[in-house]
Amino acid sequence: MAGDVRKLVGGNVRRLRISAGLSQAELADRLGVDRAYVSGLELGARNATILTLWHVSQALEVKFQQIFAERPEKPPKR
Repeated sequence: MAGDVRKLVGGNVRRLRISAGLSQAELADRLGVDRAYVSGLELGARNATILTLWHVSQALEVKFQQIFAERPEKPPKR
């Protein structure tokens, strides 16, 4: 279960970062962390704290809730 949540959050961070037109390095600079940390977060390999995720939302200028948003699954192809 925890792995699924980390992957959900990581995928959202990646999608929101790309939408903001930022590279991993640029987001890392805004957060004051290494680019490898952002990469690990996006891959679901990091267990980020709530505070870190709040900083991510601020850096991306999005609502905090968007970090946790579950997108509806695409219908199966026929």
